[in-house]
Amino acid sequence: MSLADPPQPTTAFAYLPMEAGPYRLAMGLMALKPERWIEIDRNYARDMAEKRRLLETRHGTVFAALPEAAVASRELLARLTDHLLAVFPGRFRRSAEVIEALETGERHRLGAALHPLDFAGRLVQEDLCLMQPGPEGYRLTAASLCFPTRWRLAEKLGKPMARIHTPVPFYADKLERPVDRFFERLKPDKPVWRLNWSLTDDPELHQPTGHSRPDVNLGIEPGNVGHRVFLRVERQTLVRLPDSGAICFGIRIYQNPLSDLEGDPATAGRLAAAVRALPDEVLFYKSVKPFQAPLLTYLDRLAAAGA
Repeated sequence: MSLADPPQPTTAFAYLPMEAGPYRLAMGLMALKPERWIEIDRNYARDMAEKRRLLETRHGTVFAALPEAAVASRELLARLTDHLLAVFPGRFRRSAEVIEALETGERHRLGAALHPLDFAGRLVQEDLCLMQPGPEGYRLTAASLCFPTRWRLAEKLGKPMARIHTPVPFYADKLERPVDRFFERLKPDKPVWRLNWSLTDDPELHQPTGHSRPDVNLGIEPGNVGHRVFLRVERQTLVRLPDSGAICFGIRIYQNPLSDLEGDPATAGRLAAAVRALPDEVLFYKSVKPFQAPLLTYLDRLAAAGA
């Protein structure tokens, strides 16, 4: 185990970010230890195989870069490879101009024709996005985005943060200005991270659509919720690149079926309370409305088992 391996959870879930009390939209930023920038777990080979498949079959969907991201992309690749070799010496090896992922046997040649950000995304489970300043604030200039949670890269590329988050309930009123201020002030030696969670009826890691679905009959009932609904957690990191000044926004997906909550009544109760605290606008945006009733029936049953 390396010093950057994820903490060993006491449950099947790597992270459980549901907060108690009334719903509030907040940045929820935490200081990030530099060695914890990237997380690698037992699903590395599986996730990288899925990334490889998507990059081979849907490259234009999961990767894009504007010309102005070229310098920042090269800097990110250099910093990432240095990080992986230093923090995960048992997982990566460099010989001459080749980086090898020892677990999968994949070999990547530095200086190849591949775009440097595309190269970087093929090394880690995280998706990697670059944000750079523009007239309207920081804008998305490039991304290797294989595992989006209900957004399309083509629709966000080149847009500033405010326009990227236009569909998010309460963002303009509660977070737009704090996020813009934070991006301006983020220091290279002060990286941060945060968690975001959602519930989905789709087990795929690649989910470019699905927000704000109208009520439909999904066939989800209290008896099958555990296997049909998934808790999807994004571990998001924000790291300022010191030379280009760009910000690398990393997104790592952790996803579990709710059946993993069986035998854990306390967490089931926490999740039920968090769902009940969500405003209707958020429930609709997150597409939880179609299965909200059977979901809560199921969670309440699990929670009651510990009473």
